[in-house]
Amino acid sequence: MNEFNVLLQKEFREAWRSWKFLWIPLVFALLGMSDPLTNYYMMDILNAVGNLPEGFAISMPELAPADLLQASIGQFQTIGLLVLIATFVGTISKERANGMATLLYVRPISFATYFMSKFVVMSAVGLVSIVAGFTASVYYTIVLYGNFEVTMLFASLATYFVWLLFVIAITLLMSAAFKTSVATACTFIIIFVGQIVDAIVGTFWTVSPWKLPAYGVQLIRETMEMPDYWWSMASTIVLLVMCIVVGIFAMKKNAAMAKI
Repeated sequence: MNEFNVLLQKEFREAWRSWKFLWIPLVFALLGMSDPLTNYYMMDILNAVGNLPEGFAISMPELAPADLLQASIGQFQTIGLLVLIATFVGTISKERANGMATLLYVRPISFATYFMSKFVVMSAVGLVSIVAGFTASVYYTIVLYGNFEVTMLFASLATYFVWLLFVIAITLLMSAAFKTSVATACTFIIIFVGQIVDAIVGTFWTVSPWKLPAYGVQLIRETMEMPDYWWSMASTIVLLVMCIVVGIFAMKKNAAMAKI
């Protein structure tokens, strides 16, 4: 436990020094507030831009609070995940490449401790980020559109956090298994191609980790089929644990690749 605390403090210090606890949540906060503000002031923006044809008129659809949160989650699913993955995908592979990992491998530190210390810090950054993003989106949605049911809102946040833990586990697994360039490609394929496949043909199945972000919104809408939700949640947690276990073994297997 002592070695885990030492490594955890090291990872937290590095995250603070690189401002990850500041700029990544700031990105998510900006993404969260963008949709409520943009949709509410769209007509003002169009009028300010000008150059509209004479007699031009556009009717904006009536949006419910859940619609705005869904739009914000869509932003998290693209730009937000890109930022997180790009930031953390080299967290192990780069330390192997620059020789930093060798300084740790020669000490009596287990690979599980090393892996989990990084996972915990990455998860903490992810949690602060989505809390900032949800808070910004919910605040402006409440001010401009209407209220949420608090219990379901927290359930949606927790659901998205489980999805984010899954993404982080895959990112760390790829970083432990491959060089940074390959890890980046593999992570993007698994996460983003998985989203595309689920969006195109996902109607043929109802249980999938890639459905959790949408299921979180359905909780707020109170249209969620709970058996599908719990099976998706359980499968995500199982796959998350498997990614952690395989990542630890991959780190141990590739220890010899560390630069001396």
